[in-house]
Amino acid sequence: NADADKKRRALVDARNSADSMVHTAEKSLAEYGDKIEDADKKAIEAAVADLREVMEGDDLDAITSKTEALTQVSMKLGEAIYAAAGTAAAEADGAKDDGVVDADFEEVDDAKSA
Repeated sequence: NADADKKRRALVDARNSADSMVHTAEKSLAEYGDKIEDADKKAIEAAVADLREVMEGDDLDAITSKTEALTQVSMKLGEAIYAAAGTAAAEADGAKDDGVVDADFEEVDDAKSA
């Protein structure tokens, strides 16, 4: 029974991981899908659909394989998110001009110079 429990636990963990990956991919695609090419977007959508399909079954290898496939195609989306975050940060830094100027200074003692 221990071996069966171990296999069942691995299957449950794989399904949980797959479900999490699907959720993350769909959420990110909804937010940043317009920042990637249509071919990449369609590849992610297809990988999500494939993973959802195998999640219903009991094939641990298929679930693991499809989760990895979704992870790989989602990297383009991750790059778009990272680029968008970098652009937003750069814009925020550029807009943050509060009039303060950093400068070096030297203290002068008027009593010594007289």
